[in-house]
Amino acid sequence: MGGDWHASSSSSSPGTILPIAVVPIDFEEEVVAPIISSYNYHIRPLLDAIDRLRLLQVMKEGIQLPTIVVVGDQSSGKSSVLESLAGIHLPRGQGICTRVPLIMRLQNQDTTEPELFLEYSGKTVPVEEDHIADAISLATDEIAGSGKGISNTPLTLVVKKNGVPDLTMVDLPGITRVPVHGQPANIYEQVTEMIMEYIKPEESIILNVLSATVDFSTCESIRMSQQVDRRGQRTLAVVTKADKSPEGLLEKVSSNDVNIGLGYVCVRNRVGDESFEEARKEEEKLFETHPLLSKMDKSIVGIPVLAEMLVQVQANIISKCLPKIVRNIDEKLSANVKKLEKMPKILSTHAEAMSAFVQIIGSAKESLRKILLSGESDEYPDDKKMHGSARLVEMFDKFSNELRKCVENERTGDFLIEEINVLEEAKGIELPNFLSHSAFLRIHQGKIDRIKSMPIDCVEQTWEYIESVVIAILTRLSENYPQLKHATTRAAKSSISKMKEQSMNRVLEILQMERLTDYTCDPDYMSEWGKLLSQQQKFMGDLKFYHINSTTIEGWGTIQIGHLRENSETILQLAFDLKARMKAYWNIVLRRMVDTMALLLKFNVYNLVTKEMDEIFMELMAVDGGKSIERILEESPGVAGKRETLKSSIGLLRESKEIVAQITDRIASYGH
Repeated sequence: MGGDWHASSSSSSPGTILPIAVVPIDFEEEVVAPIISSYNYHIRPLLDAIDRLRLLQVMKEGIQLPTIVVVGDQSSGKSSVLESLAGIHLPRGQGICTRVPLIMRLQNQDTTEPELFLEYSGKTVPVEEDHIADAISLATDEIAGSGKGISNTPLTLVVKKNGVPDLTMVDLPGITRVPVHGQPANIYEQVTEMIMEYIKPEESIILNVLSATVDFSTCESIRMSQQVDRRGQRTLAVVTKADKSPEGLLEKVSSNDVNIGLGYVCVRNRVGDESFEEARKEEEKLFETHPLLSKMDKSIVGIPVLAEMLVQVQANIISKCLPKIVRNIDEKLSANVKKLEKMPKILSTHAEAMSAFVQIIGSAKESLRKILLSGESDEYPDDKKMHGSARLVEMFDKFSNELRKCVENERTGDFLIEEINVLEEAKGIELPNFLSHSAFLRIHQGKIDRIKSMPIDCVEQTWEYIESVVIAILTRLSENYPQLKHATTRAAKSSISKMKEQSMNRVLEILQMERLTDYTCDPDYMSEWGKLLSQQQKFMGDLKFYHINSTTIEGWGTIQIGHLRENSETILQLAFDLKARMKAYWNIVLRRMVDTMALLLKFNVYNLVTKEMDEIFMELMAVDGGKSIERILEESPGVAGKRETLKSSIGLLRESKEIVAQITDRIASYGH
């Protein structure tokens, strides 16, 4: 390959590509000397710096690098274009030849002998120019397997050769919709996903390779580039096979129906065994003598023009992106350093282990105090499940409401029937109109028996919630120490299980006391009973009118009374009195039960936080005389791996920062 690929100084108009000699470095309104001197002194270091960052794989840290990404449909002529730019032979054949991202680093070098080598899998392999295609195929097989599948692990080809343009490009697999024998069924999805990953970043320049023989608007590569670069501001098109379909080609590139913002370059593919020099001459002749192609402006035809345009575009994008790269590296480095500093200290002595253990237990007690006792939510502002006091209040409000809404407490269709039956069975030799205490107690016990499962369920659900909060806190505080997490959660579950059993026994005692003893000094009892009993006269009066089958009594609502007329007036008066007393007393029983349970569980939670957590601490301390603390505070493999990953990332980013610092220092010196 002959000829000088370096751009020369020229003027530019809005929307055109700036020649290298006048490319300004945009430092976001900072005044920085533009790149105005020789290419080798000013541009080459920028390319080298970006290539070094790419070699460091800084993109794995989320730092996007300016990249020329070569895409095209299968058989679009991608390989031919790249061969012509690099002056070397690439793998050819049926199906997808490029099965991994091929990073091509071309460097113009004034030497008689070219220098070529491959970089992959952590090694550098020198290659002779005549065997480069075979070497790439072998390296690809090592990376992606010997079949026809693809891999996203890149392979770098370095070409140092006299006359090549200074470019770094990424060649991606050609887009194919129909898998051939040996290819995975989802080959199209794999290829398009890989391409989108590379062309989506705003730092990427898309070199879209199009065949002159097809309608550009039907090309899959155009569709994909338009998805990420709708206005085409970072898309450049190279039209191959110009000699195969010259008719209308000038109109196609002039109309720009597919919105290529950086313009078109039309080229001729190398034919048969032509040397690169011969192909160059034939291309030049084609665009000078062909009746149709000769009408094209010389600024948009030929491999030399394409090379010059790519060098200019590359220099522009690197200059523009450099400040952002510097900023992103600084931000990522700072964030990773902070993450590493926040990681738990490696515990190397018994004293350090004991100190860490005491701190974890102390933090757990403080968190539980805030969440379950004080009602503070600053540790979990967005996790309502961990707003303990509010959730406990909700549980007891729900329990209270369910007790009051219990169907057994709202029976109106068979009004007074239960009371009448009980009074009939409780008859004895006694004064008439005397309310039997045994009848009252029997009804009361029946009501207790019907609702006794509800307070038991409430206790069960409350302790399940408390256990979930305790386990969540212990898990968070000991997440870096899996053995400690296992030990503390096991001890906490055991302790909570005992406390739940104690609470359950206490509630059962409360139910038994309520069942066997009817007593209150609450004045609301007499007041409520009096209000209900004052309606007895109206109730009895309505019973005398046989056309009235229902009546309304405050406290019970509308009730049916037709079924009661067969009973004596005496038994009805006693039954009404009994029901009024029962209702007045039952309201007090329900309030007392809810309040007592709430106080009991609140007291138990207090003991859990202030005493039981210390018991858990002492229990763990008692194992092997406290020697096991060191063992249970051993760092988990996951945390150790995260620590090493952060250290590796910080080292990489610091090295990257040094690389870009050298470049920015050099740029800053241009104006001096």
